[in-house]
Amino acid sequence: MMQTRCFDPDRLPACLAGVDEVGRGPLAGPVVAGAVILDPERPIEGLKDSKQLSEKRRESLAAEIREHALAWALGRAEVEEIDSLNILQATLLAMQRAVAGLCLVPELVLVDGNRCPRLDHPVQAVVKGDSLVPAISAASIIAKVSRDREMTRFDKVYPGYGLAKHKGYPSRMHLDALQALGVTPIHRRSFAPVRRMLEGLDGGAG
Repeated sequence: MMQTRCFDPDRLPACLAGVDEVGRGPLAGPVVAGAVILDPERPIEGLKDSKQLSEKRRESLAAEIREHALAWALGRAEVEEIDSLNILQATLLAMQRAVAGLCLVPELVLVDGNRCPRLDHPVQAVVKGDSLVPAISAASIIAKVSRDREMTRFDKVYPGYGLAKHKGYPSRMHLDALQALGVTPIHRRSFAPVRRMLEGLDGGAG
């Protein structure tokens, strides 16, 4: 893994990839990472941390990013990988897959947060990067739109959990539904609320 030491927003290469993930905290579903190389000749207005945008605005920006970016890709780690590796390693794996999916080779990869995946390119973590680096903001947006759409589809497969509303995060609605309906194949068994429920069921069966 190559790693730069100092983030200087005034000295960045043109072929810069931003990387961010969505879905570390939920109890269900994959973790999804985005990687985006923006086109300096076609700037996109309004890029910011995806969590600060309305759903409608995220959808609009995601379409613009996919149309105008020089390159973009999504990577993911499935529930089974999250449970076997742990959420941090699964997140880094999703980021690796996103960068590997780019059709251009970036001169530098900037990753939101304080941990970098192992890459064959120079890579640097940027704390609060989704608010500071437009390419990271763009990656955050396409990752969130993709994951939210998937959780909405899962809502039809597993009705009653409210997945379209909370997207798998541990809301009261979700926890109550888990208690009433049990654990589905898309729930992360290594996460404490799900694990405790399964242990309770095993104990009750014994």
